[in-house]
Amino acid sequence: MPTVQVNDVTLHYESVGDGSETLLFSHGYLMNKTMFNGQIDALQKQFRCIAYDHRGHGESEVTKDGYALDNLVTDAIKFIEELAIGPVHFVGMSTGGFVGMRIALRRPDLLKSLVLMDTSAEEESAKTLKKNNLLLWVVKNIGWFPVTGQVMSIIFHDTFLKDTTRKQEVKKWRNIITGQDKKGLVPFGKGIFARGSVLEKLSNLQIPTAVIIGEFDVATPPIHSKRLVETIPNANLYTIADAGHSAAIEKPIEVTQALKDFYKKVGIV
Repeated sequence: MPTVQVNDVTLHYESVGDGSETLLFSHGYLMNKTMFNGQIDALQKQFRCIAYDHRGHGESEVTKDGYALDNLVTDAIKFIEELAIGPVHFVGMSTGGFVGMRIALRRPDLLKSLVLMDTSAEEESAKTLKKNNLLLWVVKNIGWFPVTGQVMSIIFHDTFLKDTTRKQEVKKWRNIITGQDKKGLVPFGKGIFARGSVLEKLSNLQIPTAVIIGEFDVATPPIHSKRLVETIPNANLYTIADAGHSAAIEKPIEVTQALKDFYKKVGIV
């Protein structure tokens, strides 16, 4: 698995396909780059597809610090620059979306298009922030056992969790989520949960943008996606039926089709 050293961290990534256009996939909190396998498998014949693990996640380095959201944005910017792959078509899910929209505001020259998937441009509500910090405290001081079910139900919709034909997938993701190193997981969570809003700043965005949302996302409810589409000029909205926060995993075919439709609209397929 290739690695790159950027911004004082070693990031692992996967690169497949050799198309003239590059898709860069950025995953959500507690996940890893494999969450986009369904999309990459389908799109690699047309595009170069690159997916990376955030610091403290997957196979990337667990650093002592550097988990503030602004630093994660710098990680991504330096990643694009070090690999000399820009401008890219950025696909960000949840935290990846937080990162993508901030790259668009800071360095729009690095992006050809932007996909914001199950994410929000707004700050956490006081209620959600309190709940999330409590979950982090439990994981840090007690462990995953008391909260695993609760966290899984936030990240995935019941249709996926209770599908008897997908038990192995559910088990895989439970193991990935609970297997993350707490030394990275806890400060990473605190960093992204403390983010500020950038919603109003997106009103001047000139990058072609798609917003993809799972119909039953409870982590970033569809109202956040609606406000994104209302704010970003000419943004395209795709609602994935019967999916939760991890639509890319739960409904890989439908999410891939949304990507294909969007890329057709922007003229790259």
